[in-house]
Amino acid sequence: MRPRDTSNAFSQPSGNISFEKELDFKVGNGLFKKLWVSSPSSTLASDGLGPLYNARSCQRCHLKDGRGHPPEGPADNAVSMLLRVSISGGTPPEAISDYLATQPDPNYGEQIQDFSVAGHASEGQISITYTETEIALSDGETARLRAPSYTITEPGYGPLHPDIMVSPRIAPQMIGLGLLDAIPAADILALADPDDADGDGISGRAQIVMSRAHGVPMLGRFGLKAGQPSVREQSAAAFLGDIGISSTLFPDGHGECTNAQDACRAAPNGNTSAHDNAEISDEGLALVTFYASNLGVPARRNVDDPDVLRGKQVFYDTGCTACHTPKFVTHRIESQPEQSFQLIWPYTDMLLHDMGPDLADNRPEARATGREWRTPPLWGIGLTETVSGHTYFLHDGRARSMLEAVLWHGGEAETHKQQVIDMPSADRAALIKFLESL
Repeated sequence: MRPRDTSNAFSQPSGNISFEKELDFKVGNGLFKKLWVSSPSSTLASDGLGPLYNARSCQRCHLKDGRGHPPEGPADNAVSMLLRVSISGGTPPEAISDYLATQPDPNYGEQIQDFSVAGHASEGQISITYTETEIALSDGETARLRAPSYTITEPGYGPLHPDIMVSPRIAPQMIGLGLLDAIPAADILALADPDDADGDGISGRAQIVMSRAHGVPMLGRFGLKAGQPSVREQSAAAFLGDIGISSTLFPDGHGECTNAQDACRAAPNGNTSAHDNAEISDEGLALVTFYASNLGVPARRNVDDPDVLRGKQVFYDTGCTACHTPKFVTHRIESQPEQSFQLIWPYTDMLLHDMGPDLADNRPEARATGREWRTPPLWGIGLTETVSGHTYFLHDGRARSMLEAVLWHGGEAETHKQQVIDMPSADRAALIKFLESL
């Protein structure tokens, strides 16, 4: 962990990285920031963008490696937010029980790309409206929550399927991913309690997905519903879906263009033998993966502040640690000394939890139901405004503060949220101070 509290707090390498590996980190950072261009291009190492895409670089969504945000008014775009889409049906993998199969929208695929290269129409634009309600808190305090409603406007490729399921996603912060990848699967699985056998009202479930890299079921760890099993596969999937860049894991040079998008599929692409018959080579993907895996977690701040210590006590007493598990010890990994055998404090159990109807996107993903989300890590959350310039939280950025994020909790966390509503205002303020220290 590194003691940084500047706008670059999320962009520092692992504290124990070697001098030689820091070069790999910097080259990976360059690829993370690189602006891709459309094919054909004289810059063969950078062509292959789209034809349909959400951003021209990883950094455009994860600005300063931080959290994205929903559009802030008509003058802002949705570059750090996207809409996943699907319809019911499909064949579930035989090796994974309770798998909720879905299939892409026949015209629009698995996500809406709101940008396109010259000569092609984008798939549409995201329109968001909000409805606000007031929540009464103890000691005469109140809070206002805004519920979003999403519309896909200007569809470029015909009608959306009448039964389309839509899930909004903002880009999550990037810190500590390699450490999360290094948590022993057995330690995560040991926390699962799908039938609530201990009767505490918390029934975390493990996400299980098919690994493209290994061809076997693996524990899902990354993505808002833990739909990817590793940093490498998460990175490759984002390259394809968000930028339209192929890799050996996702080799389609046309990106995510569907069979209904003939011109898109027929357009020139950047797949070349020099890059392993893809647009980013295995070496390039490995460097980006190394960069993403070694973004260090900033050290906590104000750890001895009496209000922070009181807030920590409230956090534990309220039962927040039932899902936001404070600590793990990572695997011993000889080839990855940066992540090997470390005590880490991410405040997540890496499991899926039913968060109630208000936060439901009603779109399944692998074993995750439309009401389930992976517990997000809380480390670094207090630096969101410093790094990203905003305080929008949750999967779609609807919460404008940490308190609003807490008050959106439901389902398994309903009783814990009610405790926050009912507790003395001083305790509630201390709880937020503790979260701000993480």
